[in-house]
Amino acid sequence: MSIDENNNELHLVMFPFLAFGHISPFVQLANKLTAYSGVRISFLAASANVRRIETMLNRTATTQIIALTLPHVDGLPEGIENTADTSPATVELLKVALDLMQPQIKNLLTDLNPNFVVFDFAQWWLPPIASEIGIRTICFSVFMAINAAFVTAWFNRNIPPTIEEVTKPPPGWPGTITLRTFEALDFLYVFKSFHGTPSVIERLMKCFNGCDAILIKSSRETEGPYIDYFAKKIKKPLLLIGPLVPEPHSGELDQTWTDWLSHFPARSVIYCSFGSETFLTDDQITELALGLELTGLPFFLVLNFPANLDSSAEVKRTLPPGFMERVKGKGVVHSGWVQQRHILAHESVGCYVCHAGFSSVIEAFVSDCQLVMLPLKGDQLMNSKLVALDWRVGVEVKRREEDGYFGKEDVFEAVKSVMMETEKEPAKYIRENHKKWKGFLQNDEIQNKYITDLVKDLKALAQERI
Repeated sequence: MSIDENNNELHLVMFPFLAFGHISPFVQLANKLTAYSGVRISFLAASANVRRIETMLNRTATTQIIALTLPHVDGLPEGIENTADTSPATVELLKVALDLMQPQIKNLLTDLNPNFVVFDFAQWWLPPIASEIGIRTICFSVFMAINAAFVTAWFNRNIPPTIEEVTKPPPGWPGTITLRTFEALDFLYVFKSFHGTPSVIERLMKCFNGCDAILIKSSRETEGPYIDYFAKKIKKPLLLIGPLVPEPHSGELDQTWTDWLSHFPARSVIYCSFGSETFLTDDQITELALGLELTGLPFFLVLNFPANLDSSAEVKRTLPPGFMERVKGKGVVHSGWVQQRHILAHESVGCYVCHAGFSSVIEAFVSDCQLVMLPLKGDQLMNSKLVALDWRVGVEVKRREEDGYFGKEDVFEAVKSVMMETEKEPAKYIRENHKKWKGFLQNDEIQNKYITDLVKDLKALAQERI
């Protein structure tokens, strides 16, 4: 579909993967785009996810959420339609369900007839379906560009690489960032096929090769060399949208947490969270908790567990004996959702210990919290290196090369380096760089230009013949 000369409206269908870590960037992008007149959004969502998306998406006359029916898959419980609600044993079945949605999606796209479908890494089958009915496709990579760049270095291989190969820089790789042994072991997940479906890397290859353009949640200011590397590998039009900084949080922090945080001096509290879908092992929880205790500083620790487990029971089971008694009045351990952005913005919070997920990194930058990273899987591993080594903001907890083990002393040393040694290196240059990146991320003129340019590029692309 091209833009009618008499109707300059741009209609985009958004179709993220069934995970809120993917859905959220799609919603953020939709909200940014609908701020421009002449942009219409149809957001596709599995039925069970619609209500939550409604609370996130700016509802206007030009936006609509369309509920999808997730096909039945043996072993996947009824009503489980996102990764947050499933268990580690059944999470891969969501891709099976997604692949069975092809006829439903084809019918929807035929009826909607948008200019573009903006889709995610898993929908490898979407470009040929859309092309058949005359609709352009844009693959939206919701991760930092360094991750997309690294994975494309391993495209078109008949067999997966060895651990030794993955720990060496790919040919032409910019900079010095490489993976350690335990990180390379984690990376090999992308080559695994589950339930007879394509692997992650096979899905990405088909998505990138089949789409009309690739959208990256990044900027040349932050990841220029990796964007250039990716562009050379893919040879497709690249559209940059900047880091998609969320709008300032609204409302007030719950009074319970306001009262607790207000007991402590400015910038003295450690906030520690790994998101809703990154889970620590029992040993990691023990060492993390003891490391926070070693600092002697007040802390707010959020521990989450897979949906099929009782979180309250797991917290009691995994914390070291006598831990809660020893930290009473100085430490909070919580499971479940909290007002994270409100907490990070509180004047008493001075350090954020996290898994280096993209959104968490951005939240740390736009607050005045020093960043300590403990990446555990996937894109977090590269994100942490980029932030600590290239951007020189924050530190990573020291880990053992072969298996990624960290001890309580490693957690303590990382926190100490940014919280207690403020006049020494690396804390001094970290604070200076933090200020620089915070200024960049909060520069509305720069951020808005990325979206303005994207709208222009989309309108130009829509005018071209398919």
